[in-house]
Amino acid sequence: MVEPKTFWLINQYASTPETGMGGRHYYLARELAKQGHKVYLVAASYTHLLRQPPKMPGDVWLQPVEGFQFVWLRMPSYPEAHSKKRVLNWFRFAWMLGKLPRWIPDKPDAILYSSPTLVGYLGARRLARLFRVPLSFEVRDIWPLTLIEIGGYSPRHPLIRFLQWIEDKAYRDSDRVISNLKNAVEHMKMRGMNPDKFAWIPNGFSLTEVAHPEPLPDNVRAQLPLNKFIVGYTGTLGVANALDTLIEAADQLKTYDDIVFVLVGGGKEKLHLQRLVEEKGLNNVVFVNPIPKAQIQSMLVRFDACFIGLANEPLFRFGVSPNKLFDYLFSARPIIYCIDSGEYKPIDDAKAGLSVPADNAQAIAHAVLELKNLPPLQRDKMGQNGRVFATTHHEYGALAACLANVMLEKQCGYGDSGK
Repeated sequence: MVEPKTFWLINQYASTPETGMGGRHYYLARELAKQGHKVYLVAASYTHLLRQPPKMPGDVWLQPVEGFQFVWLRMPSYPEAHSKKRVLNWFRFAWMLGKLPRWIPDKPDAILYSSPTLVGYLGARRLARLFRVPLSFEVRDIWPLTLIEIGGYSPRHPLIRFLQWIEDKAYRDSDRVISNLKNAVEHMKMRGMNPDKFAWIPNGFSLTEVAHPEPLPDNVRAQLPLNKFIVGYTGTLGVANALDTLIEAADQLKTYDDIVFVLVGGGKEKLHLQRLVEEKGLNNVVFVNPIPKAQIQSMLVRFDACFIGLANEPLFRFGVSPNKLFDYLFSARPIIYCIDSGEYKPIDDAKAGLSVPADNAQAIAHAVLELKNLPPLQRDKMGQNGRVFATTHHEYGALAACLANVMLEKQCGYGDSGK
């Protein structure tokens, strides 16, 4: 029997499925609540990631959600992700964290603060000291390194130097340091962290969601080609997803009448990709509008192989943890993994498909042909390997139990050693 504890999880960009994507902390909070714990998930009422921001009745709203309390802190809106007003919200969020003791009736047994936003860590640290409880710092996106390597900011920029000071302080002062990026510990050690603090807790999937998917509507099913080898992608059509490279692979395979590429989703790159397909005169690429998350598994089982890619960025050497990967694994379809993610090689570890170099259209084309030419039983074996791997290592119930142990300064089974 698990002893009930009270956890405060703080992530400025957390959301519910109704307001945004739901995602990692929503599912972890829900599973912790199922395991008997009292959970408060603290987030901002406005971020550029929210699809439908909540209507706030005041400065704070404790919304009961699936057994736990979602704590919304009122934040002003800003026009887009790169707005200076977004930076001001970081400081306002950190300041409002100091007011949580008057709003949340239950004293925490442990607190987690999750990046990428670093400024709020200072507020979380004050709370942990006030209550004299362990503080875990979670790194989901390595800031300010991401802003330097991908965003192009100078390490000498005053804001970057300030964020760097917070990052180093967080590694030094936190009781535990968690990341969904398996190799992030290498960066953390270079910043002076004691590796014994580190715990890897990857992203995952909700078994209750994927086990009983909604069927695809007739109009969506009608868009999927019959009697073809379908290479499918679901999710955001964005620059980071390396879909230009997938279109180049489709171009290389256009003489194969029985191979089709299906891209399901929306995003800023969709129009560009459609134009690219038109310019190349390709008849082997199909675009399908976004579908609800509850229908994703019904779509994935219509594919013969799933594609996942990311741009070839040096930052990914510390590992990646894209949510769609775990949906793909559970679907029991072989995966073409087009990401250079350092020592993190999930598809090789799971024996669930083929790994190819990032941004390499020719390698993708070869992988498609290799999978297509395999006997169906071998492809099925790859897919089943993926499902077993996902269920064993990435189900949110097990991940939540691990998180509880780490936050309470105990061990868990996901690789506590950062040595």
